[in-house]
Amino acid sequence: MYQYKQGGFFARMPIVIKNIIILNAFMLILTSINQEFMIERFALFFPMSHFFRPWQIITHMFMHGNFTHLLFNMYALWMFGSVLEQIWGPKKFLLFFFVTGLGAAALHMGVQWISISSLAKTIQESGPAAVSALSRYRMMVNVPTVGASGAVYGILLGYGMLFPNTELRIILTPIALKAKYFVIIFAVIELVLGLIGGGNIAHFAHLGGMIFGYFMIRHWRKKNRMYY
Repeated sequence: MYQYKQGGFFARMPIVIKNIIILNAFMLILTSINQEFMIERFALFFPMSHFFRPWQIITHMFMHGNFTHLLFNMYALWMFGSVLEQIWGPKKFLLFFFVTGLGAAALHMGVQWISISSLAKTIQESGPAAVSALSRYRMMVNVPTVGASGAVYGILLGYGMLFPNTELRIILTPIALKAKYFVIIFAVIELVLGLIGGGNIAHFAHLGGMIFGYFMIRHWRKKNRMYY
């Protein structure tokens, strides 16, 4: 049973979500002070990059490109994650957060590896295509990834699986959808945008968070360990 806490909004916030928000905000402040240092050390680079460090697999989840990026991720984390942390407890919710976040990074880097391998083959050939491929290869290897979006999408998926018929209202619109349809629509959008390519959003990372979240919840249900 969830125990109501007295105090303001921030005091009543679940402990894990509160600390994740604090840590993300702190990291953004540090990034604004010394962006080059923070990005090179803590954003996630592809393992072939000379900027890559093993700890980036974790630290990139607490990095954000700007305040808007941070605001949307933390709002979604609070909105959907608060309920999950209340019913799962802090330890189980924190485990889910890291599994979905790491799963997001794994799928993102897996898709990167496929693209980079294809570019490497083209580079070995002569002609204009090789020159263009080399430029894209260098960019893909050295472009960093930041954000908690993968874990947030996993949490959205978890909310949709546990509360499929809860109606969610899309911000600034009169449209309301059941959570299960909301999740499906977001998953399809991310898949389509990921296949189309372009932009600076790691769409497959979002899908990775949802996929790992789905199988983790399926595992808990199978073992009858959803709520303890």
